[in-house]
Amino acid sequence: QVQLVESGGGLVQAGGSLRLSCTASRIIFAFDSLGWFRQAPGKQRELVASITYAGTTNYADSVKGRFTISRDNAKSTLYLQMNSLKPEDTAVYYCNTAIGQLSWGQGTQVTVST
Repeated sequence: QVQLVESGGGLVQAGGSLRLSCTASRIIFAFDSLGWFRQAPGKQRELVASITYAGTTNYADSVKGRFTISRDNAKSTLYLQMNSLKPEDTAVYYCNTAIGQLSWGQGTQVTVST
């Protein structure tokens, strides 16, 4: 069974930074496009950022200029660098293919305090 393992979340003050990591089996990294999603309490899961195998990135307007997605295909690891965090970024963050084709992992909680 494919397993996605997210890590790196935590509690941070507004304006702070966190770096999330997602490790997965090599077969996952054969997918062209991978993404980071988030789900806040009472809200639907949303795609935050995506990256193709070649490194082309796309971001939701709400995080553009603050978040950076990257991938290390050799290490089968996906990253999300989050800077200038805001309270509205508080959510559980998940990795998956960019269209959420795989079973979801447990995610990693990000909490941004005022």
